[in-house]
Amino acid sequence: MIVPDAKHHPAGVLLPFHQHHAQAHVAHMQVGIGLPLKKRLWQALVVAKISNQAALLDRLGRPRARALSAMAGRVGSGDPDNIEAQAARVYWPDLFQAFTRGNEVDRRNALLNYGYAVVRAALARACTASGLLPAFGVHHASRTNAFNLVDDLIEPFRPFVDRAVHDLARDEARGELTVDDRRTMAGILNHPAAIGQERMTLLAATEIVAASMVRAMENNSAALLQMPGWADEG
Repeated sequence: MIVPDAKHHPAGVLLPFHQHHAQAHVAHMQVGIGLPLKKRLWQALVVAKISNQAALLDRLGRPRARALSAMAGRVGSGDPDNIEAQAARVYWPDLFQAFTRGNEVDRRNALLNYGYAVVRAALARACTASGLLPAFGVHHASRTNAFNLVDDLIEPFRPFVDRAVHDLARDEARGELTVDDRRTMAGILNHPAAIGQERMTLLAATEIVAASMVRAMENNSAALLQMPGWADEG
């Protein structure tokens, strides 16, 4: 259940704890994973994010798709060179015209934030369903953030929200989000995604990714972490 604030923006989420059959085992394992695995998991998440960004630009026929795709191959363990930030400087100007991510009056940013909040809530739900504690991340480690792990796992999902915002509002505009805007962004969880050869909704993908995180931790292998990608169009 997502709880909105006075402006109908997602402000909180109710999560069921102690429902997983191995809650204590998964929690202890999660807290105890070593730094090398955390770095490899973060590398995999960043590679998937940049790859999905590049694929989106390619689908839209944008000129810097190939350059962005090449950047994904330069991400090292833990992303020490911060390729993620370098990719963002290529990605956003190619996706939107006259766009600054921090511009609070640009309606596109309001739509992005709303869509990210919806996916974030779905990932928090998926993490708790798999016995994971959302507060303990592999890269994000803020003492004030109860969703550090969620903010790690959301990275490959962000381009799906970006595509929805691009289709809804390509140009800058001011004003509050409408009911239809919020309804459209809430529907992002029904959009198609793919993991391997399997096609599914984005909501189902959150559940598969969270479950694969548990397997990756259990087997000390970042290669077991499954990532969402673009489903074939048409």
